[in-house]
Amino acid sequence: MDDQKPIPVLTNQTGFLAGKPALRSAGLDEEERNQEHIKIDHLLANLKRRTISGGAVTMSAQAAKFGLSLASTVILARLLTPRDFGLVAMVTAVTGFLAMFRHAGLAIPTVQREQISHAQVSNLFWINLGVSGLCALIIAALSPVMAWFYRDPRITYITLLLSTTFLIGGFRVQHLALLKRQMRFKAIALIEVGSMATGVGVGIVMALLHYRYWSLVGMSLAQEIAAFLLTGSVSQWKPQLPTRGTGIGPLVSFGAHQTAGNFLFSLARGCDNLLIGRFYGPAAVGLYSRGAALVIRPMEQFLLPVDAVFLPTLSRLQSQPERYRSTFLRLYEAIAMTVFFLSSLLLALAGPATLVLLGPKWQQVTAIFAGFTFTAIQLPLSTAANWLLTSQGRGKDIFRVTSINACLTLASFLVGLPFGPLGVAIAFSAIGLMVRLPILYYVAGRSGPVSTSDLWTRFLRHLPLWVLMFVTTWSTRAMVGDLRPVSQVLICAPIGVFFGMACIWMFPSQRKVATHLFETVRELKRKR
Repeated sequence: MDDQKPIPVLTNQTGFLAGKPALRSAGLDEEERNQEHIKIDHLLANLKRRTISGGAVTMSAQAAKFGLSLASTVILARLLTPRDFGLVAMVTAVTGFLAMFRHAGLAIPTVQREQISHAQVSNLFWINLGVSGLCALIIAALSPVMAWFYRDPRITYITLLLSTTFLIGGFRVQHLALLKRQMRFKAIALIEVGSMATGVGVGIVMALLHYRYWSLVGMSLAQEIAAFLLTGSVSQWKPQLPTRGTGIGPLVSFGAHQTAGNFLFSLARGCDNLLIGRFYGPAAVGLYSRGAALVIRPMEQFLLPVDAVFLPTLSRLQSQPERYRSTFLRLYEAIAMTVFFLSSLLLALAGPATLVLLGPKWQQVTAIFAGFTFTAIQLPLSTAANWLLTSQGRGKDIFRVTSINACLTLASFLVGLPFGPLGVAIAFSAIGLMVRLPILYYVAGRSGPVSTSDLWTRFLRHLPLWVLMFVTTWSTRAMVGDLRPVSQVLICAPIGVFFGMACIWMFPSQRKVATHLFETVRELKRKR
């Protein structure tokens, strides 16, 4: 690690752009202020308290974001058509390939490294900005090609507008990374909730004004602009101009491994909408994307606050392996029990839940939603296992496992494609749970304080909970199947939850996890 001190600079008040070198008398104060955004020694003394407090704030913010997401899904599903959603989804299927280049894998080193300098973070900022601008130009240049591929000229203009979100987002990658490094979760919550509320508001207003698919484009663009403005006003870190000899080689290497792996996986992951759009049209993509969104989006929103709080915590515990292991396994087992609990309800109530949320014209989404419910198990557990690789700085392992998973994901789409959107959903979920997750467990447990057997033991002990809850809820629904969808949900869900809670109480290991969760929730409430 290079100990060279950063060159002091003057910057504008927004915190996004660097200016000319400062005078020597003012430089010391500027340098000290910059170091305040980087040092982490003061966090270790009260790490548990900060983690719990950050968890309370982040969970509250995520609850607000979930409410906004659910409201936008329900309202826009009634104002727009499957074809409107499909047009935008066909574009995001392609833009998603380059989405991770906006971060270039360089936010994680800023959060994860125990020692990092202002000059290094500044250089990472400029790299992020340059890569984001390049991605925006590439996507804009591809817009006519995409219109030709999908045989729809409207794709050109949608793609051109969405390409600007890459450049806008590139400005704030390192600012957010420093906020996470400092565990400033209130500031992050303000940015995320405020920007999302702005985007949802713009999207709904545009839909009411009959802008159709442009409502979805406007929602994405407004959210990105709002996030840019909020980050600039909240973050006080100011990057200096690029400098040489800062020792960012290992940071860029880690970012390159992570980005390369994520790009391959994103390339494969985005092929579902692309292939369905090419062979079945925008209406089929709209149905498929809504089914995926009902399951995957809530899971991602559940995981984002946990990831935001827990990754910095694990990174701070790298030098304490026993504490690292116990901290990780306690949360991992809580996640495992929670996803088994919820996914059983989702599968058993897929039909009525879909109709309640989206309305009767989305009847065809029901089976697709059910097909994705197994992803509700695989996705959270995969995310947790990836924390081991990321917090330990294992960039090569990240590249290996994501490359393998990318090939398996693409293979699942090709296997399911002849059977339509439903076949793709089932194949993706099945291969993810039965093949991709075991591979990730093996790689993650090869080294470090947490072993592969630790992961599998805590996975399998919650499988009986899923079976009992699914059978109970499904049987109850079969008896009330003639009732309205909302009545089925209101009757069956409480019964399934009751039997699930009874199962948890019967087994000591699960009861222990539930007790710890309850105690943690009580602490979260006290911190709010």
